[in-house]
Amino acid sequence: MNPYDRESAETVMIVDDAPANLAYLSDALEDAGYRVLVATDGSQALEQLRLVSPDLLLLDVVMPGMDGFETCRRLKSNPATKTLPILFMTALSELDDLLRGFGEGAVDYLVKPVRHQEVLARVAAQLAQAKLIRKAEAALSQGGFAAVAVDADCRITWITPAAVDWLEKLSETSNTEWHPAAAQLPEPLAEWMLRQLEKAKEADRESFNFQRGDHRWIANGDFRPNQQEYLLLLQQRSMDWQLGSLQKGYGLTVREAEILMWVARSKTNREVGQILGISHRTVNKHLEHIFEKLGVATRAAAVAAVMEQIHPSIESLG
Repeated sequence: MNPYDRESAETVMIVDDAPANLAYLSDALEDAGYRVLVATDGSQALEQLRLVSPDLLLLDVVMPGMDGFETCRRLKSNPATKTLPILFMTALSELDDLLRGFGEGAVDYLVKPVRHQEVLARVAAQLAQAKLIRKAEAALSQGGFAAVAVDADCRITWITPAAVDWLEKLSETSNTEWHPAAAQLPEPLAEWMLRQLEKAKEADRESFNFQRGDHRWIANGDFRPNQQEYLLLLQQRSMDWQLGSLQKGYGLTVREAEILMWVARSKTNREVGQILGISHRTVNKHLEHIFEKLGVATRAAAVAAVMEQIHPSIESLG
C-alpha cells in the first residue's frame, strides 16, 4: 500500500454487478493508493454521483437494468458529470460494441477478464490526462481568457467565465437572445462557425468579426476536419480613436477624421451633423472625400479599412 495520505488520494468508482469483480478491482486499486467507491448497477452509481465526485469511473457494460451504455449516456448529458473520465469494462469482443462505448463518451476500455497491472496502468494514464486538462482549464479561467469549446452542432461543452461575459455582450449588441445556461452558441457566432466547418479543408478560413459602435468582437478557432470538439478563442476590443494618426495615415482633415469616427459608431449622417453642428449635406460631402482618400466606395468599407489600422486582425489558429 502506498504510504501517502488517503484523504488526498484520487478516487475511483467501480460499477459492476459481479461481487467478485468488485472485490478484485477494489483490492488492486486500494493497494495502489486510490480511494475506492463501489456501485452494483447504473442506477445506484447515478444516485451516489449526486453526492460524491470521483476522479474516474470504471464502468461495466453488461449489467441488469441500466447497462453501462445508458449509464454513460446519462452521465455525459449531465453538466455536473460530463467531464468525468469513464473506462468501460467489457467481455464483448465485437468492434461495434467497443466503438459504441467511445461514441457514448468513454475515454478507454478494458476487456474482461481484466488484468491487475493493465487496470492500474490505464487508470493512472487517464487520471494524469484528466489532471492536465483541469490545469489547462483552470489557467484559462483564472487568467481571464475568453475561451469556449463546442461540438460540430455549435453546442457548448465547456466555457470560461470571461467567455460567458463575452457572449452576453455580443448577444446584447447583436439583438440576439442568449443566457449563460444556454447550450448553444448565440447567433451570429454560430453561423460563422458553421461556415468555417463547411470549408474546413480550405486554407482561407476567416476570423469572426462583429463591430457595433466603437467595439469589436473577434473569434478564432481551429477547424481542421474530423474533430469532435473545437476551441474558440474570443476577444473584444474597443476602438482607440487617435484622430491625429488617422489624419497622418490617410491624409484626412480633422473634420473628416471626426466624421469617420462617428460613422464607425453607427451614427447616421443626420446624427453626425447634429453632433458636430453641421448639416447632413456637409457630412455627405465629407464622406465623398473620405471614400476617395481611402479608396473605398461605402461607409462599411471605410470603417473596416480604418479598423484594420487600429486593430489588425488576428491570424486564424492552426
